[in-house]
Amino acid sequence: MITIKKFKTATLFVISAISFSLFSCLSPQNKLTQEEISDGWHLLFDGKTLNGWRDYNGSTLTEPWHVVNGCIQAKGNGSDASGYIVTDKEYENFELSWDWKLSKGGNSGMLYHVVERPSFKVPYISGPEYQLIDEDNFPEQLEEWQKLGVDYAMYLPERSKMKVNPQGEWNNSKIVFDNGHVEHWLNGQKILEFEAWSNDWHKRKNSGKWANAPEYGLATKGVICLQDHGYPASFRNIKIKELPRKSGKTIDLFNGQDLTGWDIYGTEKWYVDKDNNLVCESGPDKKYGYLATRNYYDDFDLSVEFKQEANGNSGIFIRSFIEEGVKINGWQVEVAPKNHDTGGIYESYGREWLAQIPDEKENILKEGEWNLMRIKVQGDNVQTWLNGQEMINLTDSIIGKGKGRIALQIHEGGGIKVLWRNIKLTTL
Repeated sequence: MITIKKFKTATLFVISAISFSLFSCLSPQNKLTQEEISDGWHLLFDGKTLNGWRDYNGSTLTEPWHVVNGCIQAKGNGSDASGYIVTDKEYENFELSWDWKLSKGGNSGMLYHVVERPSFKVPYISGPEYQLIDEDNFPEQLEEWQKLGVDYAMYLPERSKMKVNPQGEWNNSKIVFDNGHVEHWLNGQKILEFEAWSNDWHKRKNSGKWANAPEYGLATKGVICLQDHGYPASFRNIKIKELPRKSGKTIDLFNGQDLTGWDIYGTEKWYVDKDNNLVCESGPDKKYGYLATRNYYDDFDLSVEFKQEANGNSGIFIRSFIEEGVKINGWQVEVAPKNHDTGGIYESYGREWLAQIPDEKENILKEGEWNLMRIKVQGDNVQTWLNGQEMINLTDSIIGKGKGRIALQIHEGGGIKVLWRNIKLTTL
């Protein structure tokens, strides 16, 4: 038996839930004006179907989302570990705009540059998030970095500029990502901006929630992701305008003084010698070691000089990422003693050798002297040159889907010492 008070409360809850589900999305929406079409906008949701969306790390849609009266809606059955859906297409630079409405106390989010890999169990360890949350009714106390409009656990908005419509009403948000410059907008007001991959950005990444997520936020492109975090949430008018990539930027990856811009993985030795060379040298553990750029580089033209002292078994990884511990996943341009395919391309998992150099080109390597390696990576094509001679020209669709860091390697076994200098990259 329930009391009248309890009966009223339960009845109001049921009515509220039904109202949110059935009447939250009645107005016809999800249309682009001719001006928007001419300006390059297109819809990510057609208002009728879930076409173009699928499970994170999946090929079909099974997660708890549905279409309700012109809205794409989270049913509220998701959790921290599940309930994420993503676009079929990846996006790099863009303006992304959407309308959203949350249930009472609701929690959701819009993520971008999400990378899909079996080892990444959830999207937020790679993709930044524009936080969506009903602060006033959320049942737990929130940290500032968890509140509405934040770049989750990274940057905070200017609260004085935030004009939020009451819970149960529609709000509009927008993310602008333009070659590293990021803006968050709320109901027509810019509330936040920052520079991704700046020194300040890396400092925040390495000292907070993402300190143990080495690949967080590094991708320059990825899928868009919606989050069902255990609360019903509705979205409409999800539209995106792609912005051009700014190529032709030349970057000195090694400053000749220290390891700024690089991350060390493993216990092997990486240091700058008195002649301003970058040195990799086996340590007492005689294990694999890596020195990886802190940023991702996907399409580029890279040149680097190297000199092998002692055993020169090393390599240059492209579009690679660091898994737990000291395990690298990606593709290696070989740097090795003579007759061991310097300039060839090796996959660190699965297929192993993808392209070995012809035997007659083994003499191009100058042992004990400085050599010049050039690597050009664009789309699904990789070309390598050693001392001005082409070694490999490989087209591979799997490499074409890759994204990640550039990394130098120390091979296991001990006794290895290689010098590097003049590491320069031009973006394509």
